Amino acid sequence: MPWQILIGNVAAVALVISVWMHLHYKLYRLSKVQAALGFGLMMGLGAILSMLLSVEVDSGYFLDLRSTLLAVSAVYGGPLAVLMTAALTSVQRISMGGAGVEPALISIVLVSVFGLAVHVRFGRGSADVKKALACAVTVAAVTLAMSIFHRGGWSHITTVSLAVIGVKFAATLAAASVITYFHAFTLERDILKAALTQAPDFHYVKDRNSRFVVTNLNVARNHDRTKSSEMVGLTDFDLYPSEMAQAFFDREQEIMATGEPIVDFEEPLVQENGRERWFMTSKIPLRNRHGDLIGLSGVTRDITEKKRLVQEALDSKNVLSQAMTEMSDGLAMFNSAGRLVFCNDQYRAAFPRSADARQPGADITDILQAVMRNGERIDVSPEAGEDWIETEAAQLFLTHDSEIPMFDGRWLRQRTRLAADGSALVVVSDITSMKHSEERLTQLALKMKGLADTDALTGIANRRAFNEAISEEFARARRAESALSLLLIDIDHFKAYNDTYGHLEGGNCLRMIGEVLRSIAKRPCDLAARFGGEEFAILLPGTDRDGALRLAKILRSALHRQAIPHSESSKAIVTVSIGAANILDRFATPADLVAAADQALYAAKKHGRDCVEAALGQARAA
Repeated sequence: MPWQILIGNVAAVALVISVWMHLHYKLYRLSKVQAALGFGLMMGLGAILSMLLSVEVDSGYFLDLRSTLLAVSAVYGGPLAVLMTAALTSVQRISMGGAGVEPALISIVLVSVFGLAVHVRFGRGSADVKKALACAVTVAAVTLAMSIFHRGGWSHITTVSLAVIGVKFAATLAAASVITYFHAFTLERDILKAALTQAPDFHYVKDRNSRFVVTNLNVARNHDRTKSSEMVGLTDFDLYPSEMAQAFFDREQEIMATGEPIVDFEEPLVQENGRERWFMTSKIPLRNRHGDLIGLSGVTRDITEKKRLVQEALDSKNVLSQAMTEMSDGLAMFNSAGRLVFCNDQYRAAFPRSADARQPGADITDILQAVMRNGERIDVSPEAGEDWIETEAAQLFLTHDSEIPMFDGRWLRQRTRLAADGSALVVVSDITSMKHSEERLTQLALKMKGLADTDALTGIANRRAFNEAISEEFARARRAESALSLLLIDIDHFKAYNDTYGHLEGGNCLRMIGEVLRSIAKRPCDLAARFGGEEFAILLPGTDRDGALRLAKILRSALHRQAIPHSESSKAIVTVSIGAANILDRFATPADLVAAADQALYAAKKHGRDCVEAALGQARAA
């Protein structure tokens, strides 16, 4: 009788696992948590069923296969599943009562813990023979341990007990193996389903009568369906106009009749809104294991965008070809090895003496050899040699622009640009007119710059030129830590001079002083400028304070020798007051240097005029 009960338990375990497999297949949309709880619930109900079919072997001790379902729940379901199964099993065992309640609860805990250890050891996703064997060993080991504890030692273990342990081991191994197989089957099904339903193209399978058997979601959405299942049983006659559907049907029936697939067949489809779409289709006949034709499988791809891009490329090619024919510039393409791949007629016409060498397939060195030999460029001697050819050939593989003077007076601009594959695009333009205009503009600019920088009355630099020069020289002196001096000069009693002699003579006086300043500032780097009104300045790069003071004295003496009459002056001649400043006094800006020289000039005026005063309290020059 106990053996019959045990066999009934085995049948109950098989039934529970079979029911779960069918339910799980139907409820494949469950989340991971829902699936784990559902699995634990099913295994728990199975354990309860097993305990209801149990047989009492001792007072309060029952024989059943609850440990098998507990282990399977822990190993294959994880913590949530075994928690659900253990809770249901514990409640049922407590309700059954008897002296074996406490050992039974310990057994439930041990099987759950060791089952979770196997789950962690082999990983949640794995399902193989080792995992199934470990699950069965867990049940057998816990059952044996509890039997030894219950019997009071190994010596009291009977043959029947060992046989029961063997039955539990076999039942658990069988259950685990079935679930292992089911997991592998489910994984394979999920992979195939995901590959079919998530593929970006239109995937479908039809039976021999061209009815849809299965499609992916893209096919359903393309026909205004929300589910793939809504396509099952439909034909092309349910989806397209009858003439188009008949063409599809005839083509598919021909495939199934001949067994010959069609591959990458392109066809247009005009939609209801009049927009044309292009599709590329491959269809193959399907046969069962006996070789009988059972339907066909098809893949259709929307290539409308590809067709549009191809057409645009063709249009662009035609436009480019026409543009290269009509363009005024020369165009050439060299490959990464330096060989001419393509050039238009304008490119050859730009180089008449080497045009014969500029043919597709020619090497750049051969072209340059013809240029040098024929004297085509005035900047290249016919005896330039191989060094020039080698250097110039290397320029082909650099992105740069160059201007080429030709033998006939023309100027060419050659622009070289590199592509990602190492090829070089060369564009040649005739810039002869531009070069001539550029030369004229350069000459005019130099003339205008001279006029813009010169004071019209005195002929020396004006205030704008002085401002630019002092900014540049100040920055240069700071970088080089070199000297820079400034003299500010003011004509003494010039208003009285104008009032006495008139503005015409005042202008002549300013011109004479300008000539004196020009004669004093002899170095190319020195700058004499009219600072404003009757004020002048001399900028002295590389000159220290002592040198500036010496030059100021020379200036005073030179002006004394001019002896320009000035009846309103105490000296009876025109004199000047001079303020000197030097950058070595650590001025922060050019304006600070000018301000210091201006303060020194004010001090010279205050000390009686016709003298030189240095900034920062230096001694006055006599």
